[in-house]
Amino acid sequence: MGIGTYFAALAIAVGLGLPIAVLSAGLGQGRAAGSAVEGIARQPEAAGPIRTTLIISLAFIESLVIYALLIFFILMGRLPDTAKLLDILSKGH
Repeated sequence: MGIGTYFAALAIAVGLGLPIAVLSAGLGQGRAAGSAVEGIARQPEAAGPIRTTLIISLAFIESLVIYALLIFFILMGRLPDTAKLLDILSKGH
């Protein structure tokens, strides 16, 4: 695997990793909230425990997105400047 392929894969991971994580988390949060509202509608007396469980689950989902953001910034720092990459690739050929 050449250096250009490595940086191309890294750029794709940086460019697609965070949006996929955010979209997935958004869908998961929407589904969790919808299920909680349905549960509260069926059993209003259980609203307190359902709400507590919902908040905890939303916090876990959001922590995964924050972790993905951290990985995004770490990978972003690994990407070289475009001019340096083009210089390296032109010297290699």
